[in-house]
Amino acid sequence: MANPTAAMLVIGDEILSGRTRDANMHHLAQELVKIGIDLREVRIVSDDADAIVTAVQALAAAHDTVFTSGGIGPTHDDITADCIAQAFDRTIDVRDDARALLVANWEARGVEITEARLRMARIPAGATLIENPVSIAPGFTVDNVHVMAGVPDVFRAMVATVLPTLTGGQPLLSQSLRIERGEGEIAGPLRDLAAEFADLSFGSYPYQHNGVYGANVVVRGSDAARVDAAMTRLAEIFPA
Repeated sequence: MANPTAAMLVIGDEILSGRTRDANMHHLAQELVKIGIDLREVRIVSDDADAIVTAVQALAAAHDTVFTSGGIGPTHDDITADCIAQAFDRTIDVRDDARALLVANWEARGVEITEARLRMARIPAGATLIENPVSIAPGFTVDNVHVMAGVPDVFRAMVATVLPTLTGGQPLLSQSLRIERGEGEIAGPLRDLAAEFADLSFGSYPYQHNGVYGANVVVRGSDAARVDAAMTRLAEIFPA
């Protein structure tokens, strides 16, 4: 049986402008591999409502699980919650349980409760809250879409909350071999090996160091014995 699939939607003008480097996709991919969920697609969209709604609807229809990051803070351009509500035809308002979490935290810290801050308690109707032990402001889940903060520490904490609730498959295993030959030289034999082990995936990642051309060939699959066998054949074809 094939593994469940996932997609990620990264939201924010700051990512597309180059002002902020996204670290969340890398973390999510690593965590999903461990539980056998295949991350198949990642999209980045601007803080544009139509773009967010369109992307959410498309990804939710195409994959078992969708993760979003960014746009659930207190500022005017944090529009993700409203867009998720629109995408799933839900109403949205400040929700009592989310508000209580935030108010308790702010009062304990002596933080003023403002209308802007309470935007972080606006949750689409019927959503399930995602715990945020870092800064308290919750994410939320609507259907198969998990809506999370873009701040890396908070995103990682929310991922850790959500992953145990998901059904995974076979964890993806990988091994690699460094081959000091150019890709043009290894392409033919590597194509034949990939055909022989059609149940595995083969990736070739070239490098050039001190005038020497080579490639790191990575073999991936869920069956450890098959990955081992493919690596043995690869080493026989391209001995060190």
